Amino acid sequence: MAFITIVIFLVFPVLIFHGEAILTRHYETKNYPSESTSQIRLGSSLSPLAHSSWRSQSGLFEFGFYEQDGSGFAIGIWLAGGLGNDRSKTVVWTANRDDPPVTHNAKLVFTFQGKLLLRTEKGEDKLIANTTRTAFSASMHDSGDFVLYDEKSNVVWRSFEHPTDTILQGQILPTGGQLFSSVSETDHSTGRFRLKMQDDGNLVLYPANTEGGNLDAYWSSDTYLPNGGKLYFYLNSTGLLSIKNTSNSEIVRVLNAKKSLVNVNGSKITIIYRATLDANGILRLYSHVVHDENGKLLRSDSVVWTALDNPCEVKGFCGFNSYCTLYDAVPDCICLPGTEFVDPNHRTFGCLRNYFRLGCRGGKENVSFYNITEMENIHWGDTPYMETQTTMEECRKSCLEDCNCAAAIFEQDKYGTSGNNYCRKQKLPLRYVRRYFGEPTTAFFKVGKRRNKTRNNETDSTALEPPKLVVTTKKALMQILGLALGFIILSCVALAISGFYIVKIRVLRYKKLRDDGTLGMSTTNDQELTLRVFSYNDLKRATNGFKEELGKGSFGAVYRGALNKGRKLVAVKRLEKLVEEGEKEFRAEMRAIGRANHKNLVRLLGYCAEGSKRLLVYEYMSNGSLADLLFTNNARTHLDWNERMRIAIDVARGILYLHEECKAPIIHCDIKPQNILMDDFWTAKISDFGLAKFLMPDQTRTFTGIRGTRGYLAPEWHRNTPISVKADVYSYGIVLLEVVCCRKNLEINVTNPEEMVLSNWFYKCFSARELNKLVVGEEEDKKTLENTVKVGLWCIQDEPALRPSMKSVVLMLEGITDVSIPPCPTSSTI
Repeated sequence: MAFITIVIFLVFPVLIFHGEAILTRHYETKNYPSESTSQIRLGSSLSPLAHSSWRSQSGLFEFGFYEQDGSGFAIGIWLAGGLGNDRSKTVVWTANRDDPPVTHNAKLVFTFQGKLLLRTEKGEDKLIANTTRTAFSASMHDSGDFVLYDEKSNVVWRSFEHPTDTILQGQILPTGGQLFSSVSETDHSTGRFRLKMQDDGNLVLYPANTEGGNLDAYWSSDTYLPNGGKLYFYLNSTGLLSIKNTSNSEIVRVLNAKKSLVNVNGSKITIIYRATLDANGILRLYSHVVHDENGKLLRSDSVVWTALDNPCEVKGFCGFNSYCTLYDAVPDCICLPGTEFVDPNHRTFGCLRNYFRLGCRGGKENVSFYNITEMENIHWGDTPYMETQTTMEECRKSCLEDCNCAAAIFEQDKYGTSGNNYCRKQKLPLRYVRRYFGEPTTAFFKVGKRRNKTRNNETDSTALEPPKLVVTTKKALMQILGLALGFIILSCVALAISGFYIVKIRVLRYKKLRDDGTLGMSTTNDQELTLRVFSYNDLKRATNGFKEELGKGSFGAVYRGALNKGRKLVAVKRLEKLVEEGEKEFRAEMRAIGRANHKNLVRLLGYCAEGSKRLLVYEYMSNGSLADLLFTNNARTHLDWNERMRIAIDVARGILYLHEECKAPIIHCDIKPQNILMDDFWTAKISDFGLAKFLMPDQTRTFTGIRGTRGYLAPEWHRNTPISVKADVYSYGIVLLEVVCCRKNLEINVTNPEEMVLSNWFYKCFSARELNKLVVGEEEDKKTLENTVKVGLWCIQDEPALRPSMKSVVLMLEGITDVSIPPCPTSSTI
């Protein structure tokens, strides 16, 4: 009886965990044979300066620092035998791939406590291998697997179980496992696409920032295992890519069965296979034939198999509102009508609307402000918000008149028998747009007649040509030439005389400025110019030769400095543009900040004016900008709801002071998180008055050129209408929305296209009474959240007259006055 009990005790667990045992056989738990490993002992270290690495026994793979996109170094594993420089390295694994690159002063340490650490130049320690057990040795294997072992040579941690964008021969991707593409061939941080071995047994490619539904998938292995079994993705030593059954290791499907693999002969030749999800979203199988030439490894590479042949079949290759096309087999992204690139240097980032939307009246568009542009054979992946059966002309007219319609597809009955012609209307943004000639369609795009003014304005190709001058006689020609020559000579003489006097006056003026040190500004007002005057050499010494740059403002860079023998930290702004433009900036900041005295404004301590040199000395803000705190993955951890509301009210009080409590009202013109700084006590202070527009005491509006930052600009900037303090109210409203959600107003990489523009999404959540979506996982007062959202929506109203004053904003945020229900903001400046 005892014998039977022992047998049951031993056999039963084996039966239960049979599937898992087959999987683990791929990864040995003991040390590999000595001929395929190279042991690394405690206390070992690497640094970028030494150009050293931990190599496998045969030198096929190396572990260490490699150059990351020319901006620093990352830690990873790469395949040896390239051209010998960092850019030619075939990186197959990267540690902490989304951390910023480190400098050459960093160090990789395998400590005596058994921890594998990256020690940054600032002395911070970051774990490379997060383990619960202590490691006693490590090894870089010829398989490409980096492994940590305990004192009994049992595996503690291995890189094969934490893949990034690649699996190597002998490596598996288990059920639930994922690969994420890199940003580019030289930047191995997380990219835009992912490969997932799903629970249902299907291996599927998706854009990275999607939920992974059928609509998002653009390639799959079409493998499914009934009866609740599990499958895994496997690359064997002969380069065979397959989907296998976990329970019995039987092959369910071979992905590259019809592709020829590499066959070579020679004792000094090794073939290595890798399957990589490339930066363009395509899964490829590579072969690397490594030759040993007198101890030096030489390598030839080739593509054995690809999941897709056409990059334009990758969903999300081109961002929102753009589609992919091939030029000489090279993919490129094209903006849809009425849009322009978010960043012309990165065309895959997508496109944004390039015209200004005017508000709806009674649910109808003013059709005189828009045109319709047609395109053939266009398709997109999103579900339309409205689908009707109608004619082509009615479809076109319906989209033109519908406030919500940005584009519509008209699809005729392909057989011409049922007469079912469909019109599908869509809002922006459009995603997964493609040109497909297999199913003819006509797409209508609503395009505004008035374009937004951007930094990428192009010259109108339809501009009128200059009138032609017709000369009928030689005498007339000579007369015209004589008049023109005389006019040119007189103009040159006048310019020379004017230039002489202008230079003379300017020299005298700058001599006076240098001698009196007052910059020619009035000092009779007690509220102005209680500032210290510094020499240029004083500030050069204080900043150690302008060595540590803190950031850049509108006209120059800001440097960290120290006064009073290092006891007082300051921020020194050096104006770097031409003298006239820099002097305007200098005078503006002197007038504004010199007389401003409020706890929520950055304080100006002094200035320097020597010749053409212009510098400002501010109090030092030790905790960076609000943008540094808000736009990070763990922003809600560092700034809880109450802390963010306190900051929002601080900023509102600072703007209120500029608008209503200064001697002359000041429009800041560039309110954004980057211009809101945090002091030692985390008090928010408004900085960078370089774009401020000053009003006389009896003046409420002014005309000025477009200033500020796209995304925070009020609609009136684009209308050539007077600018008032309400432009700052609009910018503050955008900032308030960002403070609530801890994200930027514009986010390209979002799961739901409706969330792309924060101001639009805010109103949708408010009208649907789903405000919890804005602060997921946070504990906040529901009433305070609702009031804050309503204040933000009032601030970003299209009409300046509808926006509250900053005094009203402060009272509403503090709960002193009630907040009424805001209407829908009808426009967006993005």
